[in-house]
Amino acid sequence: MFDFSRISALQAKEMIDAGNVTLIDIRDEASFQAGHISNSIHIDNHSVQPFIQQANQDIPLIVCCYHGNMSQSAAQFFSEQDFSDVYSLDGGYSDWQLQYPALCTSDH
Repeated sequence: MFDFSRISALQAKEMIDAGNVTLIDIRDEASFQAGHISNSIHIDNHSVQPFIQQANQDIPLIVCCYHGNMSQSAAQFFSEQDFSDVYSLDGGYSDWQLQYPALCTSDH
């Protein structure tokens, strides 16, 4: 039983455009710095607990990874941490970057 939903890049963009959503990226630091969805938050093993403690768990949470595989496990984890509305981005950052390159940011 999964406690999260899988969504397309289009569905994620619609949610982001509507506002009041948290977007996290669970890829490695170098990949995140090379490019990520604008306004996403990088989460790794060191930052996950502080994020859980500080995040508003009542607004939608979208989890992004490379291709939409690891984000499913992470989405399940966050739903088990009492996040009420959790989504895994199908196709991950690679799909998002193809569809919405203008909505990507790099730290380089």
